[in-house]
Amino acid sequence: MMTAVDVRPLRPVDLDAIERIERRAYPTPWSRSMFAGELSKPSGICLGAFQGEDMLGYLIVARYVDAWHVMNVAVDAPWRGRGVARQMLERLFELTGEDIDRGYTLEVRVSNDSAIGLYRDLGFVETGVRRGYYTDNREDALIMWRDPEPVA
Repeated sequence: MMTAVDVRPLRPVDLDAIERIERRAYPTPWSRSMFAGELSKPSGICLGAFQGEDMLGYLIVARYVDAWHVMNVAVDAPWRGRGVARQMLERLFELTGEDIDRGYTLEVRVSNDSAIGLYRDLGFVETGVRRGYYTDNREDALIMWRDPEPVA
């Protein structure tokens, strides 16, 4: 079931909600200052999925020379599996669609089947593995890549 959300740019006022979701979602959460740093970078894209004032999830993306690096995606537990992450990623693709010079890359835990499935559905392919990437349990990360959309 798809949950309708409003996807909009994140602002510093959203940091409390980001932190709450991050701490529940990850065993080694990012610090508040890491999020604040990403939100302050004009080259990045930081999006949140909201229903009214309630944040359901967020997406943090950095722009590099050859790629948009999806650095952090989280959806609060009650909303997982309901299309929230998909809607944020689709909004990212809309916002960056004219950028034909940059593809998209991300790392995902090899055990995260639901995320891997979503990324595959959105056109990402596996391009490698980062051994022992995650510091909490030394789990490997799958490196995934999506080519930029050709301009029609």
